[in-house]
Amino acid sequence: MGSVAMDSDYGAPRELSPLQKARALYRPEPPPCLQGTTVTVEYGDAAIAADNDAHVISHAFPHTYGQPLAHFLGKTANVPDASIITEHPVVRVGIVFSGRQSPGGHNVIWGLYDAIKAHNSNSKIIGFLGGTDGLFAQKTMEITDEALSSYKNQGGYDMLGRTRDQIRTTEQVKAAMATCQALKLDALVIIGGVTSNTDAAQLAETFAEFKCPTKVVGVPVTLNGDLKNQFVETTVGFDTICKVNSQLISNVCTDALSAEKYYYFIRLMGRKASHVALECALQSHPNMVILGEEVAASKLTIFDITKQICDDVQARAQKDKYHGVVLIPEGLVESIPELYALLQEIHGLHNKGVSVENISSHLSPWASALFQFLPPFIRNQLLLHPESDDSAQLSQIEIEKLLAQLVENEMNKRLKEGTYNGKKFNAICHFFGYQARGALPSKFDCDYGYVLGHVCYHIIAAGLNGYMATVTNLKSPVNKWKCGAAPITSMMTVKRWSRGPATSQIGKPAVHMASVDLKGKAYELLRQNSSSFMMEDIYRNPGPLQFEGPGADTKPISLCVEDRDYMGRIKQLQEYLEKVKSIVKPGCSQDVLKAALSAMASVTEMLTILSSPSFSSQATI
Repeated sequence: MGSVAMDSDYGAPRELSPLQKARALYRPEPPPCLQGTTVTVEYGDAAIAADNDAHVISHAFPHTYGQPLAHFLGKTANVPDASIITEHPVVRVGIVFSGRQSPGGHNVIWGLYDAIKAHNSNSKIIGFLGGTDGLFAQKTMEITDEALSSYKNQGGYDMLGRTRDQIRTTEQVKAAMATCQALKLDALVIIGGVTSNTDAAQLAETFAEFKCPTKVVGVPVTLNGDLKNQFVETTVGFDTICKVNSQLISNVCTDALSAEKYYYFIRLMGRKASHVALECALQSHPNMVILGEEVAASKLTIFDITKQICDDVQARAQKDKYHGVVLIPEGLVESIPELYALLQEIHGLHNKGVSVENISSHLSPWASALFQFLPPFIRNQLLLHPESDDSAQLSQIEIEKLLAQLVENEMNKRLKEGTYNGKKFNAICHFFGYQARGALPSKFDCDYGYVLGHVCYHIIAAGLNGYMATVTNLKSPVNKWKCGAAPITSMMTVKRWSRGPATSQIGKPAVHMASVDLKGKAYELLRQNSSSFMMEDIYRNPGPLQFEGPGADTKPISLCVEDRDYMGRIKQLQEYLEKVKSIVKPGCSQDVLKAALSAMASVTEMLTILSSPSFSSQATI
């Protein structure tokens, strides 16, 4: 028997099952642009935020805003302006988990370790134990091949652990800087999602301001899949979470079809964005899925949603179907207008110091009426203190149980009134959340995490600060992946909100969560199939995660149907512009010059209109 790691034994060898041992032998292969011992960097134009108020971001990040995009090229690339780095001095790099555990996170450490050692065997990686709290307290362990051996291609974050997940306050930033200076770190790699990478950007800015030599690098790792933008196609962990949940959902679908008498209401993790629910629906084909973005866009109330589900139940009953599966994202509670307003009022009272026992008596009349209407179990959950980012404890609010109860009440009412002639409605509720967080990662997430670790070293070798490691063209095989880095500030937006008819406030720049695009191809695919999903029980089971055979190389459907290779298209545009410059030069014919001027005038006019603030604001309405 091998030794078993206890909760506090960070980095202790795990006892691995035969399957885990076989997984540990799999070694991801980095794409050609990351192979060899030379780092070749091609710098693009300055990457600016796609926000109408870019000046707000540039003002908040004067030292790190407007830095160029970086593309890492293979040793055979022939790019005249590329920077070629052949000298690789000893470096000391710190690494910290700063977000909820996401399958594939350990492979980021492994990829970084292999890249660092390949370029200089004397370089070191120092892991911070217990997440950001360990960073502040300087609790460390050196990453070695022996320590990594039982964590390669495995789930969880237990090699290093995680805790508070933030580097936000002045004291926390000072403590992080003190640690980096005391340990003489050349770089600090922060693994996490939107909040963690926002913190990484602020830390990079502060380090630059105070001339701290440590470079800060962010890595997009979050199970929610909500760190998506023009530079980041998806995050490490999202594929695994969706595949594991889809198998669980499919198992439930088969059970529902076998018993033919239960409706299952399944809540999925995903915070405010419904990416997990959308992907799982595309993979498993449940009868219904309620996306938070749909609800918010249509301003549906809890009663609208209840009626919608009841009407679908009634339609299925007309085909003698008295079973079904309904997917619900955990963030739905914040997408329903009246529940969100109630939550905001409760959180405001929390901030004023009103005790939980007295909050209900301090609510406004409308909020009090809604609060009293809700079942006792949901009232208690809504009263929970908000999390550190001031959001509700969504994992603790059983919105699926509330919907199931409301639907059951309405169907029983219809049964009594004679407007529904079917059988009694029976509901079973599940929350598929924590079951998937520690799952063994998919092959895609193993490869993706490992490659991002390599990219981190390339960023460090290039001396870049405040950048996020990026990999694009992910729906293609690994050997066609394109690797680079983008300034985190270029991914930021500024949230605005109104307080009264003439007042507008601007929030702090941040990397904000990306919602499901209701005009995107993934959502369109769901809508095209929603009627058949609802009525025909075409349940689909993707099965368990595979490293070999059918299904081993599958990737998220929502990734594959979208065309998100932004960096590749930027590169393609640059190539077109170079071709134009080579064709249209002194000595070309009048016809060529005339055609070029006409085409460029038309293109310039169109792009000017598309990029104007007024057009952008209309497009978001």
